[in-house]
Amino acid sequence: MLTYKFRLYPTIAQEEKLLSTLEACRYVYNYFIHNDYKTRNDMNYALTELKEQKSWLNNYHSKMLQMVSTQVAGARKALELKKKGHDAGILCRKRDEYNTFIYNQSGFDIDAPDSILYLGKIGRIKMRMHRSIVGTIKQIAVKRRAGKWYACITTDNNYRPVPSITKPIDIKKCVGIDVGIKNYTYDSDGNVTPNPENIKKMLKPLIRAQRKVSRRVKGSNNYKKARRWFQIVHERIANRRKDFLHKLSTHYAKYDVIFLERLRVNNMVKNHSLAMSIMDASWSAFKQMLQYKSKVMVEVEPVNTTIECSRCGKKVPKSLAVRMHRCDVCGLAIDRDYNASLNILKKGLQLLELPMEYREVTPVEILMGSRKQEANALRCW
Repeated sequence: MLTYKFRLYPTIAQEEKLLSTLEACRYVYNYFIHNDYKTRNDMNYALTELKEQKSWLNNYHSKMLQMVSTQVAGARKALELKKKGHDAGILCRKRDEYNTFIYNQSGFDIDAPDSILYLGKIGRIKMRMHRSIVGTIKQIAVKRRAGKWYACITTDNNYRPVPSITKPIDIKKCVGIDVGIKNYTYDSDGNVTPNPENIKKMLKPLIRAQRKVSRRVKGSNNYKKARRWFQIVHERIANRRKDFLHKLSTHYAKYDVIFLERLRVNNMVKNHSLAMSIMDASWSAFKQMLQYKSKVMVEVEPVNTTIECSRCGKKVPKSLAVRMHRCDVCGLAIDRDYNASLNILKKGLQLLELPMEYREVTPVEILMGSRKQEANALRCW
């Protein structure tokens, strides 16, 4: 399954229809929440009766309204995990924060040459298609974010690429990457990339926008304007972060093999003094981009990668404030992140069980599921 996200440019009349559709979905959602229906089929039968009572619901596509019952059923299924001890929220009424509606299986069409999206009961909307769609379209989710409209098109693509064996993987072109807060990446080739710190740079306008939201009367027009500006500031931060991560991951995609440390971010954010910087770094998004851009990406356990000497292997304990690695045995004095990247590269090569004299292997399918699968990921042909 692939999802394509395209920007929509509706006219004023079309935007009014889109907003009216969101309001109808919000009304149906709150109706299902208030009556506490058990299954999706019960909600669909109740929707038929509701449309007889509220005739204005006939102005909206029926399949689109039925997808609201699917969302409510999925939310109630997730709440069952709370009884088993898992973290789960509560199911509450939507006031004005309903921003998505879904067309599933029918009621939509795409005119690719003219970049037009057709939605039933809404009309033809101009869409910017920056790439071609591959596969059979299954559903289209229309989302509103910070006053902008987007179409998320989900397709079923049965194409499975076969690994090519014509171009061998050169072990010389492998790199170990250590990610951090001060230096976002420090690789085994000595290249360092400073952390852009997107949130810290936009912290003043973010605080100012949040202050305006908190001082407005909830539900008023000024409150909606302030909240929209708050969303725009967050969107700018997210766009800057994505731009940085895409450029950095594209740079490292030139390597044949990439070794990256496996980080437990959920455990690391429990340190409240570093939680904001860790979440702003988005290491998981960086890892995901490396996985689909590079030939081979292998995760390495980060145990002792910082304190072990990359030359002699002696453990040199140090706190976070100490930024230099100095070994008393071999006399090695380098940056601690550079030392960690060298250890990640060494552990990665040991994980693949490849002797250092082997320089070329043919690419095979890489399974990233478990440590045993990673150890058997590459084999010499």
